[in-house]
Amino acid sequence: MSITLQALLGFIAWTLGLLVLMEGIRSWLVLTGAVPANGFNPENSNLSPFMQRLARAHANCLEGLPIFGGLMLIAVVADRSAVTDPLAWGLLAARVVQSLIHLASTSPAAVTARFTAFGVQMGIGVYWVFGLAMSSSA
Repeated sequence: MSITLQALLGFIAWTLGLLVLMEGIRSWLVLTGAVPANGFNPENSNLSPFMQRLARAHANCLEGLPIFGGLMLIAVVADRSAVTDPLAWGLLAARVVQSLIHLASTSPAAVTARFTAFGVQMGIGVYWVFGLAMSSSA
């Protein structure tokens, strides 16, 4: 499996892990009677601030997956993973850091750090778009 596909698998696994954590906590809340089974808002707005941040971190992963995952798949299918391989782990690391900061805090410093991690992902994505476009025309 190429580095790009390994990192894509990691991205998907991270997204799934956040979902499992969220649904595990929700299940616990239902089983303990703290929240009725039909008492959840999709964004967890009726739950703790942590649960709200968890829902948002998961949504951020879902929002980024089609873009970054799509670029990774294009690279592999087009046999151009040499473009994405060098930064694939960096993209995944930035995604995980963004999520962890999101889970930890909403302080101004945390928001700035979280946006920086997202900025790294955007920069990598833009670099990949140009790299893939240029490699396909060569």
